[in-house]
Amino acid sequence: MKRSKHRGHKEDRNGDEPAILETEDLDGQGMFMGGGPDPDTISLASVTAVTTNVSNKRSKPDIKMEPSAGRPVDYQVSVTVIEARQLVGLNMDPVVCVEIGEDKKYTSMKESTNCPYYNEYFVFDFHVPPDVMFDKILKLSVIHSKNLLRSGTLVGTFKLDVGTIYFQQEHQFYHKWAVLSDPDDITAGCKGYVKCDIAVVAKGDNIKTPHKANESDEDDIEGNLLLPEGVPAERQWARYYLKIYRAEGLPRMNTSIMANVKKAFIGENKDLVDPYVQVQFAGQKGKTSVQKSCYEPIWNEQIVFTEMFPPLCKRMKLQLRDSDKVNDVAIGTHFIDLRKIANDGDKGFLPTLGPAWVNMYGSTRTYTLMDEYQELNEGLGEGVSFRARLLISLGMEILDTASPDITSSTEVQVEGVPNISETATGKMEEFFLFGSFLEATMIDRKIGDKPISFEVAIGNYGNEVDGVVKPKTKGRKGGDGDEEESELIQNSSEEEMDDDDDLTSVAVTPPMKPVITDRNYFHLPYFERKPCIYIKSWWQDQKRRLYNANIIDNIAHKLEDGLNDVQEIIKTEKAYPERRLRGVLEELSHGCSQFLSLANKDQNQSGRTKLDRERLKLCMAEVESIGQQAKTMRTQVKKSTVRDKIKLAQNFLLKLRFLADEPQHSVPDVFIWMISNGKRIAYARVPSKDILFSNLEEETGKDCGKVKTIFLRIPGKKGFGPAGWTVQAKIEIYLWLGLSRQRKDYLSGLPNGFEENKLSKGPGLPSSPPISLTYMMKQIFQLRVHMYQARSLFAADSTGLSDPFARVFFSTQSQVTEVLAETLCPTWDQLLVFENVELFGTASELRDDPPIIVLEIYDQDTVGKADFMGRTFAKPVVKMADEHYGPPRFPPQLEYYQIYRGNCTAGEMLAAFELLQIGPNGKADLPPIDGPTDMDRGPILPVPLGIRPVLSKYRIEVLFWGLRDLKRVNLAQVDRPRVDIECAGKGVQSALIQNYKKNPNFSTLVKWFEVDLPENELLHPPLNIRVVDCRAFGRYTLVGSHAVTSLRKFIHRASDKQANNWSTTEEIVVVSLEQEPNFKKMDTVVKLDSCSDAVVKVEDDDKDGKGKKKKRKKGDEIEEEELDESMLDWWSKYFASIETLTEALKAQEAALSDSEDKDDMDLADGTKRGKGKKEKKKPVDFSEKRKPKLDELKVYPKELESEYDNFEDWLHTFNLFRGKGGDDEEQNMADEDRIIGKFKGSLCMYKVSMSDDMSRDMGFDSNMGMFQNIPHNDPINILVRVYVIRATDLHPADINGKADPYIAIKLGKSEIKDKENYISKQLNPLFGKSFDIEATFPMDSTLTVSIFDWDLVGTDDLIGETKIDLENRFYSKHRATCGVASNYAIHGYNVWRDPMKPTQILAKLCKDGKLDGPHYGPGGRVKVANRVFMAATEIEDENGLKKQTDEHLALTVLRHWEEIPRVGCKLIPEHVETRPLLHPDKQGIEQGRIEMWVDMFPKDMTAPGPALDIAPRKPKKFELRVIVWNTDEVVLEDDDIFTGEKSSDIFVRGWLKGQQEDKQDTDVHYHSITGEGNFNWRFVYPFDYLMAEEKIVISKKESMFAWDETEYKIPARLNLQVWDADHFSADDFLGAIELDLNRFPRGAKTAKQCSIDMVTNEAEMPMVSIFKQKRIKGWWPFVARDENDEFELTGKVEAELHLLTGEEAEKFPVGEGRNEPEPLEKPNRPDIAMLWFLIPFKAAKHLICDQYRWLTIKIVLVLLLLAILGLFIYNMPGYMVKKMLGA
Repeated sequence: MKRSKHRGHKEDRNGDEPAILETEDLDGQGMFMGGGPDPDTISLASVTAVTTNVSNKRSKPDIKMEPSAGRPVDYQVSVTVIEARQLVGLNMDPVVCVEIGEDKKYTSMKESTNCPYYNEYFVFDFHVPPDVMFDKILKLSVIHSKNLLRSGTLVGTFKLDVGTIYFQQEHQFYHKWAVLSDPDDITAGCKGYVKCDIAVVAKGDNIKTPHKANESDEDDIEGNLLLPEGVPAERQWARYYLKIYRAEGLPRMNTSIMANVKKAFIGENKDLVDPYVQVQFAGQKGKTSVQKSCYEPIWNEQIVFTEMFPPLCKRMKLQLRDSDKVNDVAIGTHFIDLRKIANDGDKGFLPTLGPAWVNMYGSTRTYTLMDEYQELNEGLGEGVSFRARLLISLGMEILDTASPDITSSTEVQVEGVPNISETATGKMEEFFLFGSFLEATMIDRKIGDKPISFEVAIGNYGNEVDGVVKPKTKGRKGGDGDEEESELIQNSSEEEMDDDDDLTSVAVTPPMKPVITDRNYFHLPYFERKPCIYIKSWWQDQKRRLYNANIIDNIAHKLEDGLNDVQEIIKTEKAYPERRLRGVLEELSHGCSQFLSLANKDQNQSGRTKLDRERLKLCMAEVESIGQQAKTMRTQVKKSTVRDKIKLAQNFLLKLRFLADEPQHSVPDVFIWMISNGKRIAYARVPSKDILFSNLEEETGKDCGKVKTIFLRIPGKKGFGPAGWTVQAKIEIYLWLGLSRQRKDYLSGLPNGFEENKLSKGPGLPSSPPISLTYMMKQIFQLRVHMYQARSLFAADSTGLSDPFARVFFSTQSQVTEVLAETLCPTWDQLLVFENVELFGTASELRDDPPIIVLEIYDQDTVGKADFMGRTFAKPVVKMADEHYGPPRFPPQLEYYQIYRGNCTAGEMLAAFELLQIGPNGKADLPPIDGPTDMDRGPILPVPLGIRPVLSKYRIEVLFWGLRDLKRVNLAQVDRPRVDIECAGKGVQSALIQNYKKNPNFSTLVKWFEVDLPENELLHPPLNIRVVDCRAFGRYTLVGSHAVTSLRKFIHRASDKQANNWSTTEEIVVVSLEQEPNFKKMDTVVKLDSCSDAVVKVEDDDKDGKGKKKKRKKGDEIEEEELDESMLDWWSKYFASIETLTEALKAQEAALSDSEDKDDMDLADGTKRGKGKKEKKKPVDFSEKRKPKLDELKVYPKELESEYDNFEDWLHTFNLFRGKGGDDEEQNMADEDRIIGKFKGSLCMYKVSMSDDMSRDMGFDSNMGMFQNIPHNDPINILVRVYVIRATDLHPADINGKADPYIAIKLGKSEIKDKENYISKQLNPLFGKSFDIEATFPMDSTLTVSIFDWDLVGTDDLIGETKIDLENRFYSKHRATCGVASNYAIHGYNVWRDPMKPTQILAKLCKDGKLDGPHYGPGGRVKVANRVFMAATEIEDENGLKKQTDEHLALTVLRHWEEIPRVGCKLIPEHVETRPLLHPDKQGIEQGRIEMWVDMFPKDMTAPGPALDIAPRKPKKFELRVIVWNTDEVVLEDDDIFTGEKSSDIFVRGWLKGQQEDKQDTDVHYHSITGEGNFNWRFVYPFDYLMAEEKIVISKKESMFAWDETEYKIPARLNLQVWDADHFSADDFLGAIELDLNRFPRGAKTAKQCSIDMVTNEAEMPMVSIFKQKRIKGWWPFVARDENDEFELTGKVEAELHLLTGEEAEKFPVGEGRNEPEPLEKPNRPDIAMLWFLIPFKAAKHLICDQYRWLTIKIVLVLLLLAILGLFIYNMPGYMVKKMLGA
């Protein structure tokens, strides 16, 4: 049993490459870039071919080298703000602000409305690493009345992180409503809704934009909230309490120099770090206090965030920082992923964590003034050493916003918390880590030959820099150490004794000088003496967490290996993949049940947190359900369902990986550093759980007590790109980690046959671990490496080829193959023999588990060093001296191994490996090497006979058509190119093209050659296509090349004789004329066996008029059913088709979700299956929603060629590459720049024996071989007609976030720029244009349609372009020249536009296909080959006269052409295709889409008619007249100063949405006491309206400075508001109603019947449309929101709406208000309005006596007092004088 070894990114995440994003479960998303290569596209390398009886001394190595996180990627976030609704506030002027990180963009301001309509599009571009991108917060806020001078007031905000959007389906939210809430007042509830589309695209993602649906479905706000699936619509406010207790193990921040300087100044040696913790969550920041100069800070503080729950921000970022006067630096960063610490299931739990330690990793601990790895401390990229650990806990409570004592703001708060007990996080235990270095090879020679040592560290223990802190921390934590002991150890050497008669630790191997292996690598000469390290460390004992993670991890590993196996079986087409899958599922359910029995132990261990308990429950439940489902699934695996079941099993794998990731850390990871000459060179990081020991095998880490091959990497950013691909060193290391008291077996996993060497420290020390091992036993082997060939290698030279050779490493030896020049698919066919390979350990262990072989492929350069091209691993098949060399194991089979370059695949290698033990008789016993005798290659041995593939003779025919789009080579144009085809050493050359410019096609079409190829198709070598340019003086220049890696699709299989048996029967297919999407018909199709005369009758309901009658009964909707032919145009057809497309897409989605439900149901309960299947049988019945019958076209939501296999039905396009491959992550993206041209042609291969019995049927042209009936390739003149309908979602090109797009078309030399007709400030322009261009194939074959942005000054910018290969379309048998319409008409909107009529097309097709027919018979029948079709035979002309015609019959055949035997294929219907627009600078990111189609007419045929008129519909002029008759029950706002009565001075204001400046007011009805107002006032609103789109069209200048008018399309909505007029202060707003003129509630007959339900409960009201009713009168309610945000009724209005077309309005003009013509009479307002002027006394009496009685009395008293005081002051001086003079 072979274990295949293809590991996507997923395993890296939790495997040997520790996760960088400690908390991001990338495996859950299959990694950012799509989870590595798709397993279906590469042949899986059977790398670790582990045999069944493995001794399991070695664990699997990991192929991928490069860290993938931390590398910047291109992202584009596009946000469309469509509209806002139900904003809270009165009469506001709202603006929406979209903010991502620091970037802000604003919409325009809409005046006085609570439901503004914007439809504005914003794009943000970023180039940052994925984790930075996904943590950015996207914030939508609505601001009220913002202008230049003031910032406006915030209405509400909505925020979510970019990651949430990215991990949605299709990376987007489409037409969803965001709920606004006020961050300063959490008691307030919802503040309104904003409808928007948000999409996040990374480079290389393609986003499917759903077709614009009609708006009515989305008015259901509650059903379309902008929330990920599973988040409840009503989110509550919650408080998140993050407690931060203390930190320890901080790195020494200053070097001794700095310390000495400070000592000199300050006088004492203080800790030189001032740490604090900064927390970021949901766009808010909080900090703890700063603990001055302290390496072990204790904070005991909690940071409180107030945020909605569940939050739409996934991660909380904790950063430990050092406070500094100049700038603070990060010491370490940790992310808390809320998905890992909460569960939203029905038995779920709220986020909780700890109290637990979290470990922080970052740059090396040696302090330098300029830290080159600083970004590692910021959380970017994988940390390369331990930085500190932090004790935290997180809790959360849901707030009850109704309770009065709640603080309503969401500011971050910091509070103190009580100290936490020492044991809260678990009991301190002594852990013991042992490691032994068995081999250190492949050490990069750039490092130099200074002595090399390895350092192993776990936390701070074992790290050279921190050597001194061990006992001190141990003393503090263990509680039993004392000061003297720590003194003693600080002064002692590393290897001195501890009190416990045990060694502290030996963490570094002794330095050793490296020895040269070959040109690139050194190795360390360990030979039989293997150095060891051991470290004691003290940690809280939380093994249970790691054990549970390990059990799940082990289940997941087994499942992944098993699934890879099954895929390998399917790929190599071996038998019975379903059996293997059943075995895998059996193993899975067994593993799950084991977990359930093991996981529940150690319940009462100290330090268990709430999260531990909850996660245990969750894991138990999840694992149990996976086990159950696996059991059920096992019974359902059949050959046919294997692939689906694999998909389901992969979901299990993702779930298990998610569960295995433990959010609460315990023991830190282990770091291994290679140190040369005191410098740290390269590192590896091993997760501690992988090497943790347990007495139970299931709980043990996967690498514990095993020999593991580890490749050391360069730290930080330097490790990106090519630098990170070269191996710094490869070590074979044995690691064991466990409690000191468990350590009796820590050596048991090592290969046997060694002696321990200990430090000689006197007798009686049995316990001390060895510092090295000496192996007494060694075995001698011979390794044979059979290198057959490689394919699809990386292009390393500028020619686009490479000169590859392979270097093979095994143990300390290496050998190279020969260099093969200029190829990407080398066939080395070479045997490399490694003599006298010494391996240590016992023979049996080596047989089962040999070391791995590393193969590296390089490109030989004439000067300089060879370039690295890729690497792969393999395990040899081992034969011991006493075994027989024969089947089944020998000779070994050739297998494909996947080659990796960094994280990208870079080809495959076909090879086999055998390791043969040399017995006591020496080499005489080895099997002989018998190569094929006919080849003499000197010293190079070919691959021996038993291993080489068996060959047989094939003939390969090549169709040479032409070359296209060749670019310049070395600045010279290609003039006389030729194509060379080569496969397995043989080949053929095309004819020379004499003048590429004049005619790039070949003169000779078909050539062939014969070649010996393997019988096994999977082993076929690639076929190379090369284009050379023949220059003067016999020089040849390579232009470009292409390797066809898989020839399978070109193999000609003889057609089966049996397949022709239908040709004897005659089948009649009766197809009626009207093709309605009415799936009821499906029930009537009867499946008949092929021998009977099958008559399949497909009926239509409307034949006899019964259908029409049925419709009438539906009531009053007849008007819209009868279609007026003269009204219809091309756009009617287009919009009808788009509606059909959206319905089809919806039905498809529904069907998909149904099938998913079905799968789940199947799993949940095998017995219910029957039921699930029956329900699916009901056909989707469109006929219930009867639409008027329109002829439709087909709208393709993507490019036409993607539906029809690029039109490569017989002519294939091969891209020619030149130049070096890109070193980017996504290599296929870089490949686009390397394309230098295209070769058009085809291949056909077959075994030579077959060609003899090929039927020489009539007209078989022997020159053409298998390529019969192919058109000639002489130049041909063509009229190309391009129709461009519209573009959508263009990337904004101007500063204002808009663009002024126009079309440019280029074909060959001709170019059309439609610059005059640019469309101002539009990102969704409607063009509706057609362009005619003449072209000559083959010279002009690529059509480029671009959209440019018009600029007043400067050059116009390209927004995006799309390229179409017209030639393949023209020659395709799908007939893509002019689409076949659904019906034949000679006039009207659906006129036939092809110059050939259906009868002519059919006749030509039959002639070309050598078919019998067409025979038109009586009764509307036509017979083609052996099919009979039926259709109508009459047609009406313009004058309504009926004529006989066969066109309908012919058209029916064409529309069913795929049913015709032998030559049938689908003909392209009349269509519109949607093509993505791309920009050469922003590759792979869509810049918008364009809807268009292309017709082509050969010039030598009849000329086509005039182009269809698809000019955009002109909006129709309408006039809406609104008469406001009366109001009633309007709320009374004013208190009358004089009479104290409540009253209002009512007036009504109205406007059409988007035309606020045209708002009209009635006069004022003063002093209404009852809320009744009489107006008889007329508003008149002229507007332009597009019937089809139901939008009003407004053209206006955006600002004073705008150059031209911008066209807006806005839904037709009438706003009516009721106001209270005030003379001096601003008028008071009382209420409003907005009526959508297309569907609004029918007005109530009387004021009494008019209720608030007409607004709040629209769904149940009868709806009307003013465009159908024309005139409506009734009562409607006015509403406003009260303090609690509830709607309340604030009045009623009686109004009459009357809609007239522009012409009618001109005929019957009316005046506004009550003016002429047609004046309305004055309202009869009661006189009470002026009454109080007449009775002033009454009013005064009322004022003085009733309302203001006490106030009057107080005023009188005060006046009296003032008078007395005044008199006193007045008289005082005179009186005083009198007194003084004694008068």
